[in-house]
Amino acid sequence: MTTSVIGYPRIGALRELKFAQEAFFKGQKSAEELLALAKDLRKTHWTTQKDHNIDFISSNDFSFYDGTLDTAVLFNILPERYAKLELSDLEKYFAAARGYQGAKGNVKALAMKKWFNTNYHYIVPEFENSTKISLVGTKPFDEYKEAKALGIETKPVLVGPFSLLKLIRFTGKKGIKDVVGDIIRVYTEVLAKYNELGVAWAQFDEPYLVHDLTGADIALFNDLYSAILNKKGNVKVLLQTYFGDVRDIYETLIKTNFDGIGLDFVEGIKTRELVEKFGFPKTKKLFAGVLCGKNIWRNNYQKSLETLNFLKEKDIDVVISTSCSLLHVPYTLANETKLDEKYKKHFSFAIEKLGELQDLNNIFNAKSQDSHEALVKNIALFKEDRQAYNADVDKRLQSVKDSDFTRLPAFSEREKIQKAEFNLPLFPTTTIGSFPQTAAVRANRKAYRVGEITKEQYEAFNKQKITECIKLQENLGLDVLVHGEFERNDMVEYFGQSLEGYLFTEKAWVQSYGTRCVKPPVIWGDVYRSKPITVDWSVYAQSQTQKPLKGMLTGPVTILNWSFPREDISLKQSALQLALALRDEVLDLEKNGIKIIQIDEAALREKLPLRKSDWYSEYLDWAIPAFRLVHSGVKAQTQIHTHMCYSEFTDIIPAIDDMDADVISFEASRSDLLILDSLKANHFKTEVGPGVYDIHSPRVPSVEEIKVTLKKILEKVDANKLWVNPDCGLKTRQDAEVEPSLKNLVEAAKELRHEYH
Repeated sequence: MTTSVIGYPRIGALRELKFAQEAFFKGQKSAEELLALAKDLRKTHWTTQKDHNIDFISSNDFSFYDGTLDTAVLFNILPERYAKLELSDLEKYFAAARGYQGAKGNVKALAMKKWFNTNYHYIVPEFENSTKISLVGTKPFDEYKEAKALGIETKPVLVGPFSLLKLIRFTGKKGIKDVVGDIIRVYTEVLAKYNELGVAWAQFDEPYLVHDLTGADIALFNDLYSAILNKKGNVKVLLQTYFGDVRDIYETLIKTNFDGIGLDFVEGIKTRELVEKFGFPKTKKLFAGVLCGKNIWRNNYQKSLETLNFLKEKDIDVVISTSCSLLHVPYTLANETKLDEKYKKHFSFAIEKLGELQDLNNIFNAKSQDSHEALVKNIALFKEDRQAYNADVDKRLQSVKDSDFTRLPAFSEREKIQKAEFNLPLFPTTTIGSFPQTAAVRANRKAYRVGEITKEQYEAFNKQKITECIKLQENLGLDVLVHGEFERNDMVEYFGQSLEGYLFTEKAWVQSYGTRCVKPPVIWGDVYRSKPITVDWSVYAQSQTQKPLKGMLTGPVTILNWSFPREDISLKQSALQLALALRDEVLDLEKNGIKIIQIDEAALREKLPLRKSDWYSEYLDWAIPAFRLVHSGVKAQTQIHTHMCYSEFTDIIPAIDDMDADVISFEASRSDLLILDSLKANHFKTEVGPGVYDIHSPRVPSVEEIKVTLKKILEKVDANKLWVNPDCGLKTRQDAEVEPSLKNLVEAAKELRHEYH
């Protein structure tokens, strides 16, 4: 057997790429310096994998922002608004990813959505009627040659033609059928270029195959690959799938002229069953994804070897692989100097997973005494009692009743009570929660963390920032205020640090999108709240204003989805533990006079099974009740808000309405408010705040731009149910962008009120 890695983290061991890009955006680093840094990172990534004896190393898995955007740019699938900018190619690329506002133009960014069932965001390619698909870029070829010059043979990675077509947003009259011929042509040209370069293996990623597929989907796949593979020449083509099984198309795949097929044995519920039932051709390699690329727990060698032995008994030519790209895990445990070894030995980040692949290969082939010892050590690790169980948590969970999931009175009655309670104007304005995390805010938090200042000094600074934030919001004229969240490093990590059962890392950063990296906490044991978390900050903030102020919490499903979860209990059990802990916090906020409480479920959609048939049985049947359990105990006068981030929500609108919140804000501006049709079609009862401008872009929207957006929203949403807000928190933005943007937002709402009165 040999080993393969589907893809590797891009950001560097210490987020070097992020910092270099941000310096470039600020004009502090040249394009040449940024490109040189990227080249050094790629060299490190390739040589690290080679040093771990990985046989199939990927190239072109590096990206300055997103691999799907890279593929679109490679094939000239870029709207004219970016092409027309008098900027360099690199600057145009970033304009498409981030938007651009400056002397040379003013353009919005492309839409951004969650990458299947992960917290990574991809840039949605946009196809206009005028788009001419052609092979205009050289990135995969350049990076292959770059690795080759280092003496490293790689398999160039590219988003496959089927998944690319399914991910493209067609904005004009043309659709998939109109461009199939052009897509076949450019992928054929890519293979021809690979042949010229002497590429041995090429990887086409087709994650979309793990969705429910129609007959038309399968026909499209066949049309694409029957033509493309007919001209593959000497290049061996690996079809790589991940994030699930390919039950709808497995029989087709094994009959198609691929040289290798990558299958997910971790999330692929039916993958083994498919191989058992339909077999696997002896003429192909099966890249078996037995090592989880999404979680940080060590691999259970016995389980993986059982799968590999099953495949060996079938006389299948197997390559041991990760289940997906290692993009979704941190870089290395070597940077975790404060984590106790009793915890650390249970974890595996990207570099450590390379070692696990090497171990599995050596153990399976009985290569040495060392490999036997690695297996013995691994077995002993999984027999350990991690002491994760808490009897009190279990007892409380067992005592939860069906009535605890239902809030009374019903929404329609609560809505009337709350209208009278708050007496807000038409189109009430608010923000999602956080305000800019300036260098001074971060420095204060770090100084307290490392013991350079006292708790009193730390809190005094934050209270001053809260006072300033409240005054700013009042001066701007916002109707419902927030405290700014200056005490919070991250919306999930902050709550994890305040709950029992969590572990935390120092530098376990994972890319979320572009330069945005997150450091997910680790759920080690049973979770519970031992003391109030947000109450003091919210009470102080409310004391600074007569206007209503939102208490801000992160919801149980989002905390779970944006943590590294346990693998020894179900996700449902973890979610309900979190829900009970947060329920205590909600009731404490209410008891202390906070009348509006926002429970963010930014990541609700994230872990939704990719197959619709599994939505309720595998997820929604516990995710929605978990949210309801958090807020069901509050009074009718208390208004519950929630917020949801970039995702495709249109098909789960009934489930979102069933969360029984009073107000829901959506991150919708980068998707052209496509969610509105679904809200209207489903008679969405909840009051709603579709984001009116994109906070992930440095652009400042004008009053007129926001009014146009609001009028578009009002075509689908009742005026009495519409809230006006940005589409996400403001922590990543600068004060110079936030203040004028919010000023324009408030002015747009005021002008619209005059038009509606």
